[in-house]
Amino acid sequence: MGPQQPRQAPPQPEQPKQPIPGVRHLIAVGSGKGGVGKTTVAVNLAISFAKLGRKVGLLDADVYGPNVPLMMGSQAQPRGNADQIRPVESYGVKLMSMGFLNPGDKPLVWRGPMLHSVMQQFLRAVEWGELDFLLIDLPPGTGDVALSLVQTAPLSGAVVVTTPSDVSLEDARKAINMFVQVRVPILGLVENMSYLIAPGSGRWQRATPMIRSQRLSANWRYASKRAVRKSKGPGRR
Repeated sequence: MGPQQPRQAPPQPEQPKQPIPGVRHLIAVGSGKGGVGKTTVAVNLAISFAKLGRKVGLLDADVYGPNVPLMMGSQAQPRGNADQIRPVESYGVKLMSMGFLNPGDKPLVWRGPMLHSVMQQFLRAVEWGELDFLLIDLPPGTGDVALSLVQTAPLSGAVVVTTPSDVSLEDARKAINMFVQVRVPILGLVENMSYLIAPGSGRWQRATPMIRSQRLSANWRYASKRAVRKSKGPGRR
C-alpha cells in the first residue's frame, strides 16, 4: 500500500464582512505586477468621481511604496479626533496613506500581522464620513495585504490594471483569479501604456497587438459572471 494522502480540512464558512459606516461602495484597484500605473489609475478615478460631484475617499494600501501623497500633492499630517483619525483632503478627495505617517525615504519593515492591523485601522478607525466611493489602491501582487483586505472588506468590485506586455498580462490573470476566488466582481481591466503617438506624424501606434488583452478581457468577464452567480446562491440572479 502506498502512503495515505493527507485528509483535506473541511472548507471554512465565509466570515461576514462588516460594512464601513457611511461608505456606499468600496472599490479595489489592483494589479499583478508593480510599475503598471495602478496608483495613477486609482488617483485619476478618485479625482474624476469628485469632479462629478461624488463624495470620494482614497485609501493607499501599498504600505511599502505609498505614492498617493506625492501624486495628490499633499504632505499634510492626519490629525487624531478622540479614537478616530481625520483623513487628509486634496482635490476634493479624502486620503489616508502610510506615506503621511512615515514620510521620506525611511523603509517600512513590517510583517503580516502588523500590516493587517494597520489596514483595519485605515478602514475602520479613519473618519471617512459619508462617501459614495472609497477606492483602495492595493499593493501589487496577491500577498498578505491584498488578500487580507479582499477577505475582510465588503468590496463592491475591483479594477485590474495591466500593460500590454506578456509578463504583465500573466500576472494580471493571477490578480483576476484572486478576486474571482473571493467572489469580488471585476468591474474593468485597464491597459496602460497601450499605445504611443509617433513624433512628427502624430499617428497612433500600439505597443503590442491588442489580441492578448482582448483574450484576457473575455476570460475575466466570463469568470466574473460565474463569481457573481456563486455569491448570489442557487436560484438567484
